[in-house]
Amino acid sequence: MATISAPVEHKVILSGVSWETYERLLAEHLETSGTHFIYDQGSLEIMVLSSRHEQPNRILAYLVQVLSEEFGINVIPVGSMTFKREKLQKGFEPDSAYYIAHAAEVQGRYVDPLEDPPPDLMIEVDITSPSLPRLPIYAAFGVPEVWRYDGKRVAFHMLETTGRYVEIPGSLAFPALTSETATQFLLDGQRLPSTQWARQVRDWARQQR
Repeated sequence: MATISAPVEHKVILSGVSWETYERLLAEHLETSGTHFIYDQGSLEIMVLSSRHEQPNRILAYLVQVLSEEFGINVIPVGSMTFKREKLQKGFEPDSAYYIAHAAEVQGRYVDPLEDPPPDLMIEVDITSPSLPRLPIYAAFGVPEVWRYDGKRVAFHMLETTGRYVEIPGSLAFPALTSETATQFLLDGQRLPSTQWARQVRDWARQQR
């Protein structure tokens, strides 16, 4: 662990971290849900989650739940489970992750990240800096869609066949949902009572059908 970049809020980035050290830290924090580890070829980001981070994540996760119910889409949530591959020298814990196109493949059983396909949709909240670049890590695992909130807006990213993400106006999983609408729902979710907000989302979804 050679160098430490200046931590911002609840985040620190270490360099020169071996894969063995990364796995040991994961094992030591197995029961600690409030800490996330992102690893990329010797660089390790450790983040202790705060309400500033978790509130938008929970709102977007609730949005996925409500929309899946209204549009009749089978969604398997896997939360922030760890995905890691020594061969890639990469590992991450998403803020929220979902199987949608591959939901039937993992229905009713535990997901094996070494054998099963990657999640079809991931939510990422990144409102502090510095941060390890996340999209190249997700691309290496083949995650088709990422919703990313940077503190100002929700952006949708689609993985191209080139192995790079491109920003798209509408969600792959929920085609009626645009990034502008998702951003507004997030802002509304921060100010409205949860029951009122859910009714608003359901009313909008029913108008799209």
